[in-house]
Amino acid sequence: SVTDEATPGATPPPSPKPLVVRPVTDREERRAPLAPEHVKKLGSDGWKIVIPAGLGERATFTDDAYREAGAAVVDASDDRLRGPGVVLTLFPPTPEEIDGFADGSSVLGFLDPFGSGSSIRRLAERGLDAVSLELVPRTTIAQSMDALSSQANLAGYAAVLLASSRLTKALPMMSTAAGTIRPAKVLVVGTGVAGLQAIATAQRLGARVTAYDVRPVAKEQVESLGARFAKIDLGETGEAKGGYAKALTDDQLTRQREQLAKLCAESDIIITTAQIFGRRAPVIVTDDMVRGMAPGSVIVDAAAATGGNVQGGVAGEERVIDGVTVIADAHLPSRVASDATRVLGANIVNLVTHAFDPRTGRVRGGDRDEITSGVLLTSGGEILDERVRTAVNEGSV
Repeated sequence: SVTDEATPGATPPPSPKPLVVRPVTDREERRAPLAPEHVKKLGSDGWKIVIPAGLGERATFTDDAYREAGAAVVDASDDRLRGPGVVLTLFPPTPEEIDGFADGSSVLGFLDPFGSGSSIRRLAERGLDAVSLELVPRTTIAQSMDALSSQANLAGYAAVLLASSRLTKALPMMSTAAGTIRPAKVLVVGTGVAGLQAIATAQRLGARVTAYDVRPVAKEQVESLGARFAKIDLGETGEAKGGYAKALTDDQLTRQREQLAKLCAESDIIITTAQIFGRRAPVIVTDDMVRGMAPGSVIVDAAAATGGNVQGGVAGEERVIDGVTVIADAHLPSRVASDATRVLGANIVNLVTHAFDPRTGRVRGGDRDEITSGVLLTSGGEILDERVRTAVNEGSV
C-alpha cells in the first residue's frame, strides 16, 4: 500500500525558496506583478510565494484566489516582504527601502536603470543581485521574458481607446440617412511595439491612419497594417540595437518638426510612442503644433513615463491647450490591468525560471548565458551593465 511516510534514509526534499512581492503603493497603478495562475506555476517549481494583502484587487484578483493558488497573503508591513529570497517589485525601490531588504536577497522588477541612479548605487553597495526587466535582450529567444514589449503592446491599444473616448467625433466612416460621417484621422508617431498596436487598433475602429517613424524599416510594417506611412526627409537615419530609433541631431529634429506640423494640423487624434533606450523620450510635438490642431482634437502621449514626446504634456495630467486635449498617461497598461498583469506575470515567471536557481533562490552563477548576463544589473557589489555604470558614475541618472 502507498503511505505518506518518508522512506528511511531518503534525502528530504529541499525547503521551498521564498519569492516575495512588494506592495504596490502608487495609487495610479492597477497592475500586479503576478496573477494567481503565476503563483501556482512558481509554487510547482519549488518557490514559496508571499504577497501583501490587496495586491491584485485593482486588477480583479482577490486575496482568496492567491491563497487558493498557494500564496501566503500577509499584511503590507510584514517583515517577510523584505526577504530573504527574491524580492519582486513593480517599481524601483528607494535607497531607504533597499536598506530594509534582508542580506542575501535578490531584487527583480522594473528598476528604471537609467533614471534611478541612487537606488542602483545602493543595490550595488548592499551587494544585492538585481535583475532589471528593462534589460531583457530584444532577441527571439528572450521574447517570452520581454516585459517592456508586452506592456507596450497594451499601452498602444489603451492609448487609442483613451483618445477615442475624449474625441467628440466617431472614428469610422458612417453612412446615414442624414449624410455621411467622414472617418477620423489618426496620426501615430513612433512605430515600435506600442505604435504598431495603436495603428492596428485605430484601423480596426475604422479610422484613417497615418504613421511616422524615423526608421526606414518601419514603412513596410506600417503599410502591412493598412495604414499610410508619412515620408519625412531627414537624411540618414537608422535603428539602434534592440529595435529602438537612433537619436536625431538638432538639425534633423528641426526638419522633422517643420514637416510634422502639417500632419498634426490635419489630424483629429495623435498618439505618440517614440522612445530611445536609455535616454529621455524626444520632444516631437511642439506647442506650435498643438496650437495648429483643430479644437476638440486629442493627443495621447504614450511616452510620458520616459519624459514624453509632447512639449505641453505633464506626466500624469490631462490638459486642454487651446481647445486640444493633451493626455500624458504614464500608466496606460493599467487601463487594462487584468490582462496587463497576466502577460507581465508570464514574462516574470519565464525570467525567474531562466535566470534563478530554484535550489538556492539566487541568480544562476557559472552557467549564465546572454539573457542572464544581460538582465543582471548589480551583483557582488558592482554595477555590471556598462551603460548604467557609466551613467551612475557620471551622475547623469
